[in-house]
Amino acid sequence: MADISAKLVKELREKTGAGMMDCKKALQETEGNIEKASEWLRKKGISSAEKKAGKVAAEGLVGQYIHIGGRIGVLVEVNCQTDFVARNEAFKALVQNIAMQIAASKVEYVKISDIPAAIADKEKEIEMGRDDLSGKPEAMKEKIVQGRIEKRLKELCLLDQAYVKDQNITIAELLAQNVAQLGENIQVRRFVRFELGEGIEKEETDFAAEVAAQMGVSADVESTSEKDIDTEASEVTDASDEPKDEKKKESKKDGKKGKK
Repeated sequence: MADISAKLVKELREKTGAGMMDCKKALQETEGNIEKASEWLRKKGISSAEKKAGKVAAEGLVGQYIHIGGRIGVLVEVNCQTDFVARNEAFKALVQNIAMQIAASKVEYVKISDIPAAIADKEKEIEMGRDDLSGKPEAMKEKIVQGRIEKRLKELCLLDQAYVKDQNITIAELLAQNVAQLGENIQVRRFVRFELGEGIEKEETDFAAEVAAQMGVSADVESTSEKDIDTEASEVTDASDEPKDEKKKESKKDGKKGKK
């Protein structure tokens, strides 16, 4: 029988929410393997998180998080069983951390079962049409597509995300740890995430075209001005030449008179 340390028992207890003696027994049965011990507890129905999951959780808190600069905001409802736990500082911290998690990741649903079938069907349609699957047998395509869809759907769900403060656990496991610590069923019921300008069709200005257009107008104005100046100059020249011509004519007449 493997030598089971207190640290290993504590780690399994935090992960599953099961009692200390149950965790120790599970580790002994699986030779100290955490993952297999977790499965052993689930099969035995010992995991406290699973036991408490069926209990009504109608108390809790609505938490909020506004990111620096006010561009992202989150409201989230996290439920527990009693008002006593809802006032607990550890529960308040959990709610705040979950709100921050939602702000940091663009999740849309709490868990996979919340995703409408139409979304999953659409994802399958997209994946089945990808070029890299052309020519593959149908059975292989179905298997590959199924794996891709599962990955995509998990990306949309809060409980399947890696916890931003500890990448070794998911949000679902974070909840299980708090169930073990606080002794009550804890559920994320719903949330809404706001991002400034999201969903608004922004008018995109083609600055290059705008500058070119402005330069074209300026060029036209400039060429018009130059033409006007040239016209005025020629008129002035013609006007100045006219008296000279008249003087020349007069001088010629005077010369003729002198000869006579």
